[in-house]
Amino acid sequence: MSAALALAIFVAAYFFIATEKVNKVKVTLVAAGAMAVFALIPGSDVFFSEHEGIDWNVIFLLLGMMIIVGIIKQTGLFDYLAIWAAKKSKGRPYRLMVMLMAITAVASPFLDNVTTIMLVVPVTVVICDRLNIPAQPYIIAEILASNIGGAATLIGDPPNIIIGSRAGLSFNDFLIHMAPIVVVVFALFVVFTRVLFRKSFEYHPERVAAVMALNERRAITDPALLRRCLIVLGLVVVAFSLHTVLHIEPSIVALVGAGVMMLVSRANTSDVLEEVEWPTLVFFMALFVMVAGLMHTGVIAAIGTWAIDTFGNDYFSAATALLFGSGVLGAFFDNIPYVATMAPIVEGLVAQAPDPATGQALWWAFALGADFGGNGTAVAASANVVAIGIAARSGHRVSFWQFTKYGIVVTVLSMILAWIYVWLRYFM
Repeated sequence: MSAALALAIFVAAYFFIATEKVNKVKVTLVAAGAMAVFALIPGSDVFFSEHEGIDWNVIFLLLGMMIIVGIIKQTGLFDYLAIWAAKKSKGRPYRLMVMLMAITAVASPFLDNVTTIMLVVPVTVVICDRLNIPAQPYIIAEILASNIGGAATLIGDPPNIIIGSRAGLSFNDFLIHMAPIVVVVFALFVVFTRVLFRKSFEYHPERVAAVMALNERRAITDPALLRRCLIVLGLVVVAFSLHTVLHIEPSIVALVGAGVMMLVSRANTSDVLEEVEWPTLVFFMALFVMVAGLMHTGVIAAIGTWAIDTFGNDYFSAATALLFGSGVLGAFFDNIPYVATMAPIVEGLVAQAPDPATGQALWWAFALGADFGGNGTAVAASANVVAIGIAARSGHRVSFWQFTKYGIVVTVLSMILAWIYVWLRYFM
């Protein structure tokens, strides 16, 4: 009875999250509260259980990086990069799109794709308005690039944070196993955009002069602060990469980095904390409680047992099912709750693997499917929702189907390449 009730609460919440009929933070808080009220998870487990409660490593990693990025934002670095790209492109639409995508894809693995999108999209809107060209294609291309680029590292995409925490995978592990295929997919995506958005490229010579007149150096509001921030950010990234040597959790690195960044910047604490996406953090915490209810009542264990019995010892089939299944399901639902729900099931499959290498292959197939599936529809990933919201507020509305008709094509191609990569690297 308790398992059925937990599943009913979760499915109802998932429906409202997927359809966006109600704000997802409100939905998850109510659902998490219902799990606790009906005693579907012990109260102590919510806060203190490593596998059946809130994953504080994820929460504090996000908090630290949000503070770091919030301070860097004050320097004007991202405005500088966007204006520089526009001038270097000389107003040529395709060249401009490639440069903006490259900035987005390079920043996303280290600043997370949601944060990068929040900083790049507003500048893109300004530049497109000056060039008198539609901003929608550029925004869509940036979203797709952010989800591809963010897949490369532990902190680049929220699902990776969940997977890394659950599987015990380090920052270096993600770089070694995910970055190679991400580079290949992004390079082909850049070429493919020439065809994908061919009807959207417009060039207005008279407008190019307006962009060329911009002085990107003026966008840097505090050069001394920027230098200090880049030094701290560089040290944080180095510490992430030395995780296995230092034996310090990425969440601790992020928090220490945030503290040092606040000290060297002398930023006002209240102003910095206003930059933190508190609703996102609350959503994560409530989501972990929802998933804990499924775990404590045995729902996830039952699904995991079925999955193990279905695939038996055929781990390539299991990896294939995880990759394409995650891509399909992740395309129609936000990939964060999907990954949080599926991670314990994958952990069960990995536990049955004959050797660690095969087990890790399942995690990488799962991560690739979930990350690339985030491009499938307008609601498949948080970066998509955030970017489309910013575009709508600035008068460049991107409809669900306008995004999805591009996203589905890119997702399918990305997953096919990822499947070939998994086969060649882990099962050949």
